[in-house]
Amino acid sequence: MRYAYAITTALLLGGAATTMLSPSYAQNAQNEPGTISAAAPKAGAPMSFADMVAKLQPAVVNISTKQKVQISTGGNPFGDLFGGMMGGGQDDGQPITREGQSLGSGFIISPDGYIVTNAHVITAGAKGAKVESITVTLFNRKEYVAKVIGSDTASDLAVLKVDATNLPYVKFGDSGKARVGDWVIAIGEPFGLGGTVTAGIISALNRVTGQGGAYDRFIQTDAAINKGNSGGPMFDLNGNVIGINSQIYSPSEGSVGIGFAIPAASAKPIIDTMIKGGKVQRGYLGIGRQPVDEDIASTLGLPKDRGEIVNRVEPGSPGQKAGLKQGDVIVAVNGQEVTPEQTLPYLVANVPPGSAAKMNIIRDGKPMTVTAIVGNRPSEEELANSITGNDDGDDDGGTQGGNGAPELHAGAELLGVQVTALTPQIANSLGVNPAQVSGVVVTGVSMASDPAAKGLQRGDIISSINKTVVRTPAEFDAQIRAAKAAGKTTVLVYFTRARQGSLYVAIKLKA
Repeated sequence: MRYAYAITTALLLGGAATTMLSPSYAQNAQNEPGTISAAAPKAGAPMSFADMVAKLQPAVVNISTKQKVQISTGGNPFGDLFGGMMGGGQDDGQPITREGQSLGSGFIISPDGYIVTNAHVITAGAKGAKVESITVTLFNRKEYVAKVIGSDTASDLAVLKVDATNLPYVKFGDSGKARVGDWVIAIGEPFGLGGTVTAGIISALNRVTGQGGAYDRFIQTDAAINKGNSGGPMFDLNGNVIGINSQIYSPSEGSVGIGFAIPAASAKPIIDTMIKGGKVQRGYLGIGRQPVDEDIASTLGLPKDRGEIVNRVEPGSPGQKAGLKQGDVIVAVNGQEVTPEQTLPYLVANVPPGSAAKMNIIRDGKPMTVTAIVGNRPSEEELANSITGNDDGDDDGGTQGGNGAPELHAGAELLGVQVTALTPQIANSLGVNPAQVSGVVVTGVSMASDPAAKGLQRGDIISSINKTVVRTPAEFDAQIRAAKAAGKTTVLVYFTRARQGSLYVAIKLKA
């Protein structure tokens, strides 16, 4: 039996969800105010957490799943030679089914058996795998078969239900009152070892991890969080749940003092919606975007880290209907500035679908305002279906040549890039539709150039230079020379990589 511990990436997307008031129960919560006291700390030492842990730990559970995984054997290349000698006849290459398991944590939020965890804890861990059953094990080792009440991949939250009564439970606190430096306690089931308690401080609030999404804003802690802690609670010193442990940052797959928890303020509305049987909704514009980094900001003459640039507008999307265009820089939504800590997806996703989002934008250096009626964000599965694969490209260590001789132009002299026309044959070989993507194809990149450092590679399709469309090598050449003649040191290049998407990148011209 192999154990795959469930703790990886969480995309935290929240949205407009109705908050359900906490019901009243005859039984008191394990962390009822006044029931938890802390001993006075000795000089220079933290207080003991023992009394608090004794009250809280019974509400924390282990969550395990049994999965069926189909594995393709690929056939036995020695079948004709060895036959039955290999242990049971010739392998015909048909998929075989094996059992897998995942382990994680969770916590009970009501005496009648509602349990919160991460969505990835109860999700199949491999392609083709299917979750057969979910088992919840209490602190007293009593086991229950759990039913999924709701699971939201975007926010990485899930609610389970077990058929039981008079269970120990805990309540959510106000994560908005948390401060950097506050003590926190994490309780969970790391590595399947059983109930484990770790303590630390809040290292940062509203931490953006760069994954995008509506709630890419975490509580960061140095309390040890490891594989298997996913879905477990983070408590403040009042015994309230202020976060749901979900991720670690670690090159070694063990704790290095950087763990992340979903803030209770973000999680509770989603959890309440799932318990009520509702569907979590979040705002959607239907655009692609990227941060305005220092190079792009310098090229556009804008302050860095202010706003995000639109690199794609989906046909028929709310963004297109509002008049947004590729190259627009969105700097504020409904009066809230777009910053690295307050990203565009975060702001838009928290606008209720069907309501208006007034956006301040910069188009061709001029400030403008557009208003979009925000749509309802599709599921992560639907969004993922729009990406059909990856193109790793290749790199032979020098200037790369395409099919046939590349056309030499100013790009080779001043940019370190060779391009050729995008013919129907090349478009077909790259897997792009020439009716949707136009431009020139990169056939070579000098390894000593800035484009190589910025990740440009053979097969990329350049559609514009400094927001001016280029369809031929001659037009590409003209724009590069014009930028040089105007004294510019960088050019803003918009390119598409087949099956991956489109991006803006600011590239330095050669001296």
